[in-house]
Amino acid sequence: MTYDVAAVRSLFPALLEGAAHFDGPGGSQTPTPVAEAVRDTLVSAISNRGEVTASERRAEGVVVAARAAMADLLGADPRGVVFGRSATALTYDLSRALARTWEPGDEVIVTRLDHDSNIRPWVQAAESVGAVVKWADFEPDTGELHSEAVTSLLTDRTRLVATSAASNLIGTKPPVCKIARAVHEVGALHWVDGVHATAHASVDLDALGVDFWTCSPYKFLGPHLGVVAASPALLETLKMDKLLPSSDAVPERFELGTLPYELLAGVTAAVDVLAGLDPSATGTRRERILASFDALQEHEHRLLDRLEAGLLGMPGVRLFSNARKRTPTLLFTVEGRSPQEVRRALAESGVNAPAGHFYAIEASRHLGLGDDGGVRVGLAPYTDSNDIDRLLTALTDLSPTT
Repeated sequence: MTYDVAAVRSLFPALLEGAAHFDGPGGSQTPTPVAEAVRDTLVSAISNRGEVTASERRAEGVVVAARAAMADLLGADPRGVVFGRSATALTYDLSRALARTWEPGDEVIVTRLDHDSNIRPWVQAAESVGAVVKWADFEPDTGELHSEAVTSLLTDRTRLVATSAASNLIGTKPPVCKIARAVHEVGALHWVDGVHATAHASVDLDALGVDFWTCSPYKFLGPHLGVVAASPALLETLKMDKLLPSSDAVPERFELGTLPYELLAGVTAAVDVLAGLDPSATGTRRERILASFDALQEHEHRLLDRLEAGLLGMPGVRLFSNARKRTPTLLFTVEGRSPQEVRRALAESGVNAPAGHFYAIEASRHLGLGDDGGVRVGLAPYTDSNDIDRLLTALTDLSPTT
């Protein structure tokens, strides 16, 4: 297992600007192969999908390749990979379809740990049919969302449980497998927001046992669009509002309008870049993805240990990312300074570390941070030790001396 961060960084033209990027949780920088795939598709002869002309076949090939790439990344069936404008838009679309199967008095469970895109669509869908919403809380001090916080709310009226695979705010990784098993024991469905998690660890939907997994390729080196993966058989049971002549096949029935072929080509390229993060890895693309994510996790967590130790030693800096299992993402505040003040000061030092609640507004309020949130720093495949040093040096000048 090898990880050459200098070689990885050479793939990202954006890094030539000189900033240290800790803004990956909001969207990673884009490697050259992804940009080239988008460009090449845009300037190629391409049409609506079909089998007659070369341009029709090219469009069909782009879509098939992107489904196969995402299936390899997620351990999913390519026939169950749905593309859409964003993970939020897809969640809204499918929440409405699922709500048609609910009745008044049925129950939906959401958590305060989640991004609002995995809360509000379910709350609103439940309200539309008279279903009951139950809330699972996480521990503010530790950041842990214990399985019991969710499973204790399950009843025979539970229809859907929405949880995150990793908090985009504080990095907490809840026990997805344990929750999924309990959800299925009462005959409910488990929808998992994997937007933040997919960028940092390999995913195996069969092993996790979840019903739906959402993610956003722009969080893991790809273009801006969203993905939902589920079993084709489950998707067959859901009916969508759609145009009369549009396909009723799965997964096409969930993809409203013509797909953005250039972005799908970028998705395939992004997955291929991820599969090559460990240049010593061999075998199928899926096997190379697993090996590369092992190498990436080792790299990111080695840097995280260094960053966390530095932050813990600074007077006035308070960390809110304390769960035992979490992504390389830290949320913190600096005594005497607002998160936005810290953000601007870091930017002046060439360090990009955004501040706010990052749409995890329920989590931010539950942590006592209100709507102001904190400063979030997230590691990415291109983060190196120099970036860590620049962040720590810039923060040293901001934190109180006593």
